[in-house]
Amino acid sequence: MKSRTIIALLSSILGGLTVVGAGLFGARAGIRGQRAASQRVVDMLPVNAQWWREHLQHDGQLTYLAIGDSAAQGVGATVPNRGYVGLLARRIRHRSRMTVRVVNLSVSGATTWAAKQDQLPKLRGYTPDICTVSIGANDIADFDPDKFERNIRTIYAAVPSHAIVAELPCMFVPDRERKVAVANEIVHRVADELGLTVAPLHVITKRVGLRRTFFNSYGDLFHPNDRGYEIWASAFEPAVDARVDTVAAIRQYLSAREAEELGSGAGAVAAARAERDTDDAGALDHAERPGRVDRLRRRMTGSIPLPEHAERRTGDVGGSA
Repeated sequence: MKSRTIIALLSSILGGLTVVGAGLFGARAGIRGQRAASQRVVDMLPVNAQWWREHLQHDGQLTYLAIGDSAAQGVGATVPNRGYVGLLARRIRHRSRMTVRVVNLSVSGATTWAAKQDQLPKLRGYTPDICTVSIGANDIADFDPDKFERNIRTIYAAVPSHAIVAELPCMFVPDRERKVAVANEIVHRVADELGLTVAPLHVITKRVGLRRTFFNSYGDLFHPNDRGYEIWASAFEPAVDARVDTVAAIRQYLSAREAEELGSGAGAVAAARAERDTDDAGALDHAERPGRVDRLRRRMTGSIPLPEHAERRTGDVGGSA
């Protein structure tokens, strides 16, 4: 009996050691995999930057400009244009039925301070039709609310009044989430003061949940993968769609010079003209239309109206004496 108890005890101990060993082996393999993925990210950075520089040379009827960090560069996607900037550019092209030039000013690793220093000076050379700003995630590791607000305020004041600015994404780690909550309060407050639209990136990414976010992340467990970037793009899409529709109305109802002179009021003027055209079209629909006989008469006489009742003249040939 004793021998059986000893054997069972040894078996339990060996089983436990096997499980622990397997766990440690798996953890080491996971760490090695994450390190390898992080190295691949480092290798991606110059490749993605070069890709966007080359595509900057392409002309388009609309200009979409992006300010941001490595997420705007599409790091972690299979190809750079599978990041959220590329996905939004494709959506703009399909919705507007116009060609799109993408000016991606983002820099991998950029903080709000770096974006203020490096990306804002380049912004002055462009007049974008659509503009997105997603910056601040790299500030969280060494977060200073006062510095963050100063930088955000400078960036938001420099971008066009129609720019769409994003919340910081959900990071799920409690300590970081507390900092993100403060940062997003600043994002909303400053954006509201300046009249900018906020894309609900934190709301969308938090709703996805930790488990799905894990599978929607690249191997470094920080950057999104293709599916993750689709979720990011969805946070911008309603505001981008509304802006594209406004731009299309401006292009249809206002000249480029009028739009430039009117500035932020161009969309309202274009909408008013569109509404007037709609009202005029409705009035035409209810206007009195010529009858079939009148249309035939106009066709036969070259649109010269004939008297409704021809008067008989006395003394005419064939008339009575």
